[in-house]
Amino acid sequence: MAMTLRPDSLDLARMRSLLVVKPSSLGDVVHTLPAVALIKRSHPQLSIRWVVRSEFMPLLDGNPDLDGTIEFPRNEMRGIGGVFKLLRWSKQALREPAVPDLVVDFQGLLRSGVMARRSGASEIIGLSDAREGAGHFYRWVVPVDPGAHAVDRYLEVARALGIEVSGAGSLFRLPDGDLPAGVELPAERFVVLHPFSRGEGKSLSTGQVELLCAALAPHPVVIVGRADLDLPPMREGVLDLLNRTSLSGLVAVTRRAGFVISVDSGPMHIAAALGDRLVSIHTWSDPRKVGPYAPGAWVWKAGRLQRMGDYIPSPRGGCDEDLDAASLEEIAAQAKAEL
Repeated sequence: MAMTLRPDSLDLARMRSLLVVKPSSLGDVVHTLPAVALIKRSHPQLSIRWVVRSEFMPLLDGNPDLDGTIEFPRNEMRGIGGVFKLLRWSKQALREPAVPDLVVDFQGLLRSGVMARRSGASEIIGLSDAREGAGHFYRWVVPVDPGAHAVDRYLEVARALGIEVSGAGSLFRLPDGDLPAGVELPAERFVVLHPFSRGEGKSLSTGQVELLCAALAPHPVVIVGRADLDLPPMREGVLDLLNRTSLSGLVAVTRRAGFVISVDSGPMHIAAALGDRLVSIHTWSDPRKVGPYAPGAWVWKAGRLQRMGDYIPSPRGGCDEDLDAASLEEIAAQAKAEL
């Protein structure tokens, strides 16, 4: 049985290598950055490598807290024989150039627990809310509040290692990114709009996108993200980059935005990591758990627009309440006020 991790449980000063297991998803990788940064700041002798899915590797490009990344080819592990492929891959990839002294499994799933054990490390840390039996692979467990924000849950690992966690909100170290080839962004300050999410019930409709773009006039709007649809022609001043930006390109465009409006999604967390000039739109998800970590960012939920740092859930609930025209106008007005 795993033991509760306390500041005196491990002597990190005598360790030389740390393996971070957090392959996905986009937002979760962003949420883990401050905890890893604090560990590196407190123990600079640690050589830190991060296991991450292929498609999310650009998020870690040039990260000063890392000595390397390990690409996890998730798509190659699917189907019949996927478990055996995972076992072969993990034993080789996670032990080079040497078996790590310590592993932290921030993912908390069976697959990540297997990775942690297959790394060969004797010291493995996981969170108390791990699922799918992942906890059986840990030597140490960090108690966390499953209702807390994801960033704060991961910061509990640093705290349990005896590290001061104040000021973590400034430690989202993202790359500069590369603008998509051939794309010319508006010369004046513009709004980035990310309207679609893979999460069911989170996306805007095309009609809502049109209404929001019209309400933002005359300011330029750049639409980003991915979706299995084509947008209808928009007003002049709207640049449609839907399905035309890589992850690196998304970071670059977001960095240059004057304001961001996004549904609850990974790209929203990129925007929140880069600043607080943001409105995050939540239908059924809880901003207290998955909203922007920046307290100055705005969240829309159940018909109310509030600063994240002052967020109070609506007594009416309204988790599935649709965005009406008045709410979209209010969101647009806030963006225009901050441009």
